[in-house]
Amino acid sequence: MNPAAQVVRLRLKFPGSESLLFKDVSVSFQQGEKVLLLGPSGCGKSTLLQVLCGLIPHSIEVPMKADKVVIPRSWGYVFQDPDSQFCMPYADEEIAFVLENLQVPRKKMQEKIQKLLQAVGLEFSDPHVPIQTLSGGMKQRLALASALALEPDVLFLDEPTAMLDPAGTKEIWELVKKVGHEKTLIIVEHKIDHVLDFVGRICLFDDKGNIIADGPKEHIFSQYRDTLEKDGIWYPGVWETYLRDHQDQFQSPYPAAREVLKLENFRGYRKREAKIEISQAHVNQGEWIAITGKNGAGKSTFLQALMQLLKTSGTCHLNGRPVAKIKNLTDLLTFVFQNPEFQFVTHSVYDEIAYSLRLKRMSEEEIREKVEEMLRLFHLKGQEMQHPYQLSMGQKRRLSVAASIVNKQPVLLLDEPTFGQDAKNTFRLLELLEHYRKQGTAILMVTHDERIARQIATRRWVIEDGRLVKDIVNSPRSLEAVDHAV
Repeated sequence: MNPAAQVVRLRLKFPGSESLLFKDVSVSFQQGEKVLLLGPSGCGKSTLLQVLCGLIPHSIEVPMKADKVVIPRSWGYVFQDPDSQFCMPYADEEIAFVLENLQVPRKKMQEKIQKLLQAVGLEFSDPHVPIQTLSGGMKQRLALASALALEPDVLFLDEPTAMLDPAGTKEIWELVKKVGHEKTLIIVEHKIDHVLDFVGRICLFDDKGNIIADGPKEHIFSQYRDTLEKDGIWYPGVWETYLRDHQDQFQSPYPAAREVLKLENFRGYRKREAKIEISQAHVNQGEWIAITGKNGAGKSTFLQALMQLLKTSGTCHLNGRPVAKIKNLTDLLTFVFQNPEFQFVTHSVYDEIAYSLRLKRMSEEEIREKVEEMLRLFHLKGQEMQHPYQLSMGQKRRLSVAASIVNKQPVLLLDEPTFGQDAKNTFRLLELLEHYRKQGTAILMVTHDERIARQIATRRWVIEDGRLVKDIVNSPRSLEAVDHAV
């Protein structure tokens, strides 16, 4: 039987990288297989998907060699970053673009567009909505709808639910199981609990892009448990193991904390319409607030308003001073975007971390010491000369956080910093943030991870329809919480 997708003796090297990503890697996928590619962040899983569908090297120019590449006749691809695959400015036009290429008659398009949007949980009164106004999770749903419009034989799924809330994640994977029953599915996913019931095979990679195991999922998890633990790769029960061993180091109260952020009748606007409203809230030193809510509820908008990236009204005080009277707001407040590429301003990993330090006119020797420290802390050693856009999504996330917090501002705003990360780097980041918190840093972090919200953060804010509706104080070292309506 001819394979649905295949690569034989693949070798690939990104410009600026010190070594080959793949060294004679060979792998084949048969018609109808459901396969999970599992490995550390940055090991090349997403890159392999792009080789298998022909994006590399035909659309993305990366030097590579292979004895043989079999590209599927009909395929669809859902990227980690949905913005990278959109061709049109409006949601309905994005799907219509696909249908036009399939020569679907115009009179049948509207019905097909509506069905595809409904299938992925996007309900618009008018689907002619600007894509740039959608939340990250809504964009991921749209990207999946566009891929399904192709009616592909093979679906390449590169963390298609990375930005979705728990309910949305479950809905999308249920949809994938339904529409992908007879399709070949090749999946990269860190939320493995949602895919293990229907994938039959796992390809396990090490951090150099070598396939170290390939076989039934039961075999991989039973025979390679030590490797999974050592390399920090997600496996069933890894969160429970981590929390059991590390719970005591989180949530200890910060003594004598003073107020660092105060909000009263605070609003953030898009096109003169208030999209976020906070009647009253405050944040003290040493607090870690997990901001939760459904996709599109206004969580990212809230952080952007705090950062004054949107027009605002009402009271917003930092360290007792109105933000309007603070000359250099970034000395007190820093923001890590949901999409890390939005904040990259240089052409190398090293320069990205060094950028804000150079603005402070520090000596290059001091800068080098700080950059080296951040490279080590965020597991980016060896990537110094790579362009930020050439990193994996997990590496991009780590770089965006490292570049933002290198100046150790007293308030950190983080928009889903753990998505796209393997277990090792997720836990390393949480421990690093906890270190800063214990030194008095206040952290406001948008997350869809219930474990972080309940057992790592000290408080949880729930946002619904653009309003802060709950303020929940987590009891240290337990699952108990005190729920305060707002």
